[in-house]
Amino acid sequence: MTNSPDALAPTILIVSADPDALGALPYWLDGQGFRVRMAGSTDGALTTLAEGGIALVLTDIAMPRQGGFELCTFIKANEATRHLPVFMMTDAPDLNERQRCSECGASDYLPKPLDGAQLLAKIRHQLALSESLRAPQTGLNGNRALHALEVNYHALVAQSPDTVVLFDVDSWCILDANASAQILFGRDEAALLARDLDGLCAPNQPDGRPSRAVLGEYIERVLNGALQVFEASFEHASGRQIACELRLVQLPTAGRRLMHARIVDITRRTMAERLRSGQGEVLEMVARGAPLGETLDRLMLLIESQSEGVFCSVLLLDPDGVTIHPGAGPSLPPDYMAMLDGFAIGPAAGSCGTAMYRKETVIVSDIMHDPLWAPYRSLVEPHGLRACWSTPIFLDRTQVLGSFAMYYREVRSPGADDMRLIAVATHLAGIAIERTRREHELAQHRGHLEELVAARTLELTLAKQRAEQGNEELATILKNLSLAQEELVRRDKLAALGTLVAGVAHELNTPIGNCLMVATTMGERVQALAGNVPGGLRRSELDAYLEQAQQANELLLRNLTRAADLVASFKQIAVDHTSSQRRPFSLSQLLGELVPPLRVAARSEPVTVTLDAAPGLAMESYPGPLAQVVSNLFDNCMVHAFDGRHGGTIRIGACRRPSGMIALSIADDGVGIAPELLARVYDPFFTTRLGRGGSGLGLHVAHNIVTGILGGQIELSSQLGAGSCFTLVLPALAPA
Repeated sequence: MTNSPDALAPTILIVSADPDALGALPYWLDGQGFRVRMAGSTDGALTTLAEGGIALVLTDIAMPRQGGFELCTFIKANEATRHLPVFMMTDAPDLNERQRCSECGASDYLPKPLDGAQLLAKIRHQLALSESLRAPQTGLNGNRALHALEVNYHALVAQSPDTVVLFDVDSWCILDANASAQILFGRDEAALLARDLDGLCAPNQPDGRPSRAVLGEYIERVLNGALQVFEASFEHASGRQIACELRLVQLPTAGRRLMHARIVDITRRTMAERLRSGQGEVLEMVARGAPLGETLDRLMLLIESQSEGVFCSVLLLDPDGVTIHPGAGPSLPPDYMAMLDGFAIGPAAGSCGTAMYRKETVIVSDIMHDPLWAPYRSLVEPHGLRACWSTPIFLDRTQVLGSFAMYYREVRSPGADDMRLIAVATHLAGIAIERTRREHELAQHRGHLEELVAARTLELTLAKQRAEQGNEELATILKNLSLAQEELVRRDKLAALGTLVAGVAHELNTPIGNCLMVATTMGERVQALAGNVPGGLRRSELDAYLEQAQQANELLLRNLTRAADLVASFKQIAVDHTSSQRRPFSLSQLLGELVPPLRVAARSEPVTVTLDAAPGLAMESYPGPLAQVVSNLFDNCMVHAFDGRHGGTIRIGACRRPSGMIALSIADDGVGIAPELLARVYDPFFTTRLGRGGSGLGLHVAHNIVTGILGGQIELSSQLGAGSCFTLVLPALAPA
């Protein structure tokens, strides 16, 4: 250490696994005239203690391996060190931990951070006490014993911050009491020294047992070697009960049995524990649905137990928001509570009525001189009530359920503790009242719900009967519609077949007509040549015939080949239209085969059909249904797109999207579709040309095929005057 205390100075052993956390404490103690030694563990501390010379041990409770409790136990179990005082330090004060410190024999329990002045006083007090206990006694001479007491004990007790009383075990007489004791009991030194120890208590403890018997039991335990903290109720000079912790230590003085009593006021702690316990009981009553009156009475008694001279009440506000009636007031005069029933809230309606009206806390410290109570003084004066503080109880921030009030028989204003109690009471009362209101509302709703259920059940029964009758009618109608749909589909197919046959006939007419014309011409040339044979043929005539025959042959082959190709294409279309067989195919090739007959059909109108299909669009799907969809969409364009116009263009395109899906579009530059009709174009039997060749099934069938067997989607975009575009978004691999 920085200073060098005298070699005879007391040595303090500080045991801590974290010396840095102690800060300057070792150096400060060194500067106060003590010798300081350090140990970082229990083993190190025991080694140091074995060397001797230690006057006091200051140890952390929490340490690696073995902590402060174990160290204290070792010290007290060793005959050579059992007299050493042990102070326990903790970072997290706890009542159970304090009790455990007392049980293992620790002299004091010190929460961190340590107060230097207080620690110094405690150390000096404990060292002086230990010195007194170890000093040899000269005999039974009372004056010499008292002189030793005055020199070694009285000065230290007087300066102790704790309440300390020294008493004679045999006579129970109080021999010494410090200033803290005078403050705690409200008596001067002379009054304290004139009493026995049990004279500081009421005749009986709160549990009904005589105070002298209880204290005698505690003293007997200590005389038998017990080290523990006791609880007892003492009495202030005013009659106020003080809940205390009592620690008794026997002083081994020769010829007399003296006992050192340290008394700690735990009234606030005890009341706080009772408040927490009481809150739990009230909430339990709310949870199990106890009657509101019982719950509020229990709450009022709980709050009254926390403050002397208080009378608590709860007034309930009716749903009309004006009328009040008593909810609870177990300690107030019953006739006073009864007079409040039916009162109305208002801007000057006492404390409670005004608090509910203003929706804020109203503090009246003197009822007899406050204008809010002017109309009601005659009600409270016979009962001696002089102060009333009231707080509204809210369901939410706006709706008031009632009020909580605290009455006193003396003029008084609330302190911080009173306001905390008001907050607790208001909160718990709000929970209880709200729960009761909700249960009442639920009961009303339950009764009303039963009526509604009965009425609704009757309605549903009648509706079920009507629905069953309607279902039979709908089944008949649906059957008729199915027949009609089948008939319309058949007619649509026949109409499409007629158009296709007309186109095929028109397309085949040219090559077949050319073949007939060539065949007729060549027949005539053969007859003319045969007529010239008897007279002899000139070489020029034969050469001319052969040349004409060669030209006729080439013309015949071209036209017959064209007719054969057309027939093959039409055959493929016809086969695919009626086949739903899944197979691999090229979409580009399929569209190339579909477009020629569509162009033929478009010649009846001056409509141009273009094809823009990306090459290599391989698919494994159903080409027949896909071709039927393209034909239906093409027919829809021909019927609707150019209504009122002279021709236009139909564009068929196909490409692969980045997602891997294939987009097949049929677009026109026609009149477009009205916005209000876009949502109905796929409805069965919906058409704008009813009676003029439209069945309303083309787009419906196309939509079903695309979203069904082809596993894709069909998208429609249209703008009036600019045309429409149907886009089929199809997977390259159709679902199986």
